[in-house]
Amino acid sequence: MPTTEKTRQVEELAERFSRSTIVITADYTGLGVDQMTELRRALREHDVEFRVIKNSLALMAADAAGKPAVKEVIEGPTGIAFGYGDSTVPAKALSDFIRSTRSVLTIRGAELDGRVLDSRQVQQLASLPGRDELVAQLLSRMMSPISSLVYVLSGPIAGLARVLQQHADNLAQEEAA
Repeated sequence: MPTTEKTRQVEELAERFSRSTIVITADYTGLGVDQMTELRRALREHDVEFRVIKNSLALMAADAAGKPAVKEVIEGPTGIAFGYGDSTVPAKALSDFIRSTRSVLTIRGAELDGRVLDSRQVQQLASLPGRDELVAQLLSRMMSPISSLVYVLSGPIAGLARVLQQHADNLAQEEAA
């Protein structure tokens, strides 16, 4: 029979699972308290929450939240990173932390939009540009043909304006002479 405390934890976890856009699981074995604190601080800067959760509670919470794919990436000592915004941000933050601190933390997998990602796919997700950067690139590519068209169409008019200006300058010089 689950205690009221465990029931409360499952409800809290289920709420986190349902709110999150991406859930990344990692094996934290060998990570010291100082490194765990540093990890949480680094992730918090990116609006990512990292929790060490008992697997049985996490499995119940995944069922309660309607995210059965999360259960496939929970195994052994598991820490879970909850990302609530752009799904590339948590993956980048974890990868950057592991690379910069040479941490023993290993990414196991993730759940993104009901799909299970393995650690290699999470690394690929981390290498993608962020949403804002992708939107900027898309707009740039969309504006390029329009800018070229404006340049081409304004060419003859600009040429005519230069010829008329040169003609007006020549008339002004002839009158002055």
